Amino acid sequence: MEEGNGIGEIFIYETEAGQAAIDVTLQQETVWLTLNQLSELFGRDKSVVSRHLKNIFQSEELIRDAVVANFATTASDGKTYQVDYYNLDVIISVGYRVNSKRGTQFRIWATNVLRRHLVEGYTLNEKRLMEQAQKYNDLKQTVKLLQNVIQRKELTGDESAGLLQVISDYTYALDVLDDYDHQRLTITGTHRQELFRITYESAMAAIRTLKEKFGGSELFGREKDQSFQSSINTIYQSFGGEDLYPSTEEKAANLLYFVVKNHSFSDGNKRIAAFLFVWFMEKNQLLYDTEGRKRIADNALVALTLLIAESDPSEKETMIKVIVNLINQQN
Repeated sequence: MEEGNGIGEIFIYETEAGQAAIDVTLQQETVWLTLNQLSELFGRDKSVVSRHLKNIFQSEELIRDAVVANFATTASDGKTYQVDYYNLDVIISVGYRVNSKRGTQFRIWATNVLRRHLVEGYTLNEKRLMEQAQKYNDLKQTVKLLQNVIQRKELTGDESAGLLQVISDYTYALDVLDDYDHQRLTITGTHRQELFRITYESAMAAIRTLKEKFGGSELFGREKDQSFQSSINTIYQSFGGEDLYPSTEEKAANLLYFVVKNHSFSDGNKRIAAFLFVWFMEKNQLLYDTEGRKRIADNALVALTLLIAESDPSEKETMIKVIVNLINQQN
């Protein structure tokens, strides 16, 4: 199936191995599709797609004026009509909501693209990578100088100081990415003191509270087997008298990983995993830094949960290190 209008194209096709694949051709860094094309792309009736669009705009997940354009379009009868077109932000939002085989294929494609951009960096060619590496080193040196200036309080003006502080804040994130690229990620800056020990009973009580507060289907939080209890027990495993996951941050990271991967519930596995992760951190007084800011932003938590869900089990150790580095004392 091909979607195209000259403003950008989306192709869904079948590989020689019989697997569905998606290719997106962007024009001016986005792609525009009509309601009819969205309906065909995801294999659902227009009324279903329209309902998703309405919810997206009503919840202000996206601002309609920023993502919808009205273009003159020539119809099959030869007449020209003004038609609403939706950009890639809308397409992705609908793709993560719609329940269909095409929707699943699109989510797999989008998640893989997200992983490449956030972690693997496959979208950068070798020349650009070398240029970025040089810029990265230059930025690190510049930031060190800026931090010295800030500490000496030689700046004037709240905006200037705020801008430089933002740059300084992102230096750690750049370091984490650089360490990942060069396979130097280690677990440091963690806490050994345990203020709260999660149990199967307390976790199930928390899940029931989550369901009551935010609603959910009868299947939400319903266990399919004993794997959830196993997930809780596993983070406290020991070997030779030593904890397998000695720090609280490692326990939190593994809790998120196991609950996502074990898929213990009939519905809500990723939401439950993310909730228990931040709940466990908050109970251990690790969710916020000394200035009251979250150690991990909401969108970062969403991205990590999706990455875990799509990751290969052989990547577990790396995923845990990434999570710990985003919630430790350096962050």
